[in-house]
Amino acid sequence: MSWIHALIIAIVEGITEFLPVSSTGHMIITEGILGMKSNDFTQAFLINIQFGAILSVVVLYWKRFFQSFKFYYKLFVAFLPAAVFGLLLNDYIDSLLESVYVVAIMLVLGGIVLVFIDRWFKDTENVPEREMSYLDALKIGFFQVIAMIPGVSRSAATIIGGMTQKYSKKQAAEFSFFLAVPTMFAASAYKLLKNYHAINSDNISILIFGNVIAFLVALVAIKSFISFLTKHGFAIFGYYRILVGVVIIVLYYFGVNLSIS
Repeated sequence: MSWIHALIIAIVEGITEFLPVSSTGHMIITEGILGMKSNDFTQAFLINIQFGAILSVVVLYWKRFFQSFKFYYKLFVAFLPAAVFGLLLNDYIDSLLESVYVVAIMLVLGGIVLVFIDRWFKDTENVPEREMSYLDALKIGFFQVIAMIPGVSRSAATIIGGMTQKYSKKQAAEFSFFLAVPTMFAASAYKLLKNYHAINSDNISILIFGNVIAFLVALVAIKSFISFLTKHGFAIFGYYRILVGVVIIVLYYFGVNLSIS
């Protein structure tokens, strides 16, 4: 992996991690477009630069992370489903990470959902913020499991999960950001331990560089997204997903190889 590859992928990660467009899907597509080769380091890099992005949440919402132990208990409850299913399905998930076609299909399907989601949950637009229950946190955690399929956006799944429990877009989005911290930290740590042999003195600096870039870009993306989502809703993200997914499917059937090999 070159420095320019790391820069481009980190920028893509920082922009898309907290948008409902699937950061992993976009990074996989980006790797395919760049013609990168799949190996242990590129897979580790793909997951580990998400750590840089989630640090932006801690920086932007640092006061919320020092509220009470209840806050951490609820995050832990919401995190549990992804932790369990992630360990059970890890090898299968890794195999899907190499399929641009799977990403394209899920981008389209997820996009269709987002186009209509504002209408389906119109009654949550002006609901007052309230304390989240443990049961609601667990339910949102199960929505996060769906996002293990590349192309299904963890952010979209958890925000929609929050809205199904009658939370406003803003509160659901913020909880999604908070939930990303333990989820992405665990995924990054696991992938780092699993592929530690692939990280050496020659590429550790590239990994650090990628995390720094993802962190800086995500700082801007988070602040912009909350404001945009509150005012305009999900539809534009849905149309974007459908467009990208359809373009990839068309290219796939015309023999253009975007897969990582």
